[in-house]
Amino acid sequence: MSNYSSLYQQLAAMGLDQWSQQLQQTLPQKMALECHGKMPGWQQALLALPEIKPAQVELKSEVEIGSAAELGDVTSAQFTEQLKAFHPWRKGPYRLFGVEIDTEWRSDWKWDRLLPHIQPLAGRKVLDIGCGNGYHGWRMRGEGADFVLGIDPTLISVMQYQVMQRYLKDDKHYVLPLGIEDVPPNLACFDSVFSLGVLYHRRSPLDHLLELKGCLRSGGELVLETLIVEGNAETVFMPQDRYAKMRNVWFLPSIPTMLLWLRRCGFKGVACVDINRTSREEQRQTEWMTYESLTNFLDPDDPTKTFEGYPAPQRAIFTATKP
Repeated sequence: MSNYSSLYQQLAAMGLDQWSQQLQQTLPQKMALECHGKMPGWQQALLALPEIKPAQVELKSEVEIGSAAELGDVTSAQFTEQLKAFHPWRKGPYRLFGVEIDTEWRSDWKWDRLLPHIQPLAGRKVLDIGCGNGYHGWRMRGEGADFVLGIDPTLISVMQYQVMQRYLKDDKHYVLPLGIEDVPPNLACFDSVFSLGVLYHRRSPLDHLLELKGCLRSGGELVLETLIVEGNAETVFMPQDRYAKMRNVWFLPSIPTMLLWLRRCGFKGVACVDINRTSREEQRQTEWMTYESLTNFLDPDDPTKTFEGYPAPQRAIFTATKP
């Protein structure tokens, strides 16, 4: 497991000593070999990766670590197979010692859409809820964020983060195997909180907004992305069962409804800054993610509808400030 000792110290310095002590007890348990059937193989694959100190790292315009020449006796094909031990790669893309990790999502496209609309991240402490493998966290560090804490309960995502951390050794960016329910309430210490693609997975969206608000300091910014539907301030869609083959989708608001929810939860300066219909170029099957993807989730005869006949995925990004 990655060394979290620096994280514990930083949390304590932020006035979160109790949470720091709690994590010292729980993180080893969540990352233990017996916590997941594939964990022993993942840990073995992580340790088998070549030990290289990259000569160059780029995190601002993309996530690129080192060059192919630094692999030495390890061929790109061999390194590629080592990295595929951590399949499926969903968030990215990454370029790691010349190997292009072509992830399911072009997460860089989402980043490019939101970055012009948010408060500058330089010097800020950031919490990224549902961060996946930490791709956006690396981009946040590229923008000068002082500290990024990402949480995601999916263990393979945490292991992919550890692959990158093996080479970056960044003590200002962490991804922990936690859900929002594992975060103590009312931390009130983060300058920015991101919740991208999480709200519609929560049974109580308003409670989620209040949880996010509790993590922010006064004046801090929320950046939230969610699936939306067309409609007015009274429109909320709840699928009968699955939505785009996802079983854990609960509430999809209209843009006016989302703005209303944010205001009712006490946020100020609420705004919808981007609307985007998810394309097959942005979310797709690749050799790094060979399971079903967006094409399989849509009606084969009408791409404007999901497999179930609902409106195809459309996403919006919202910003808001805690008073």
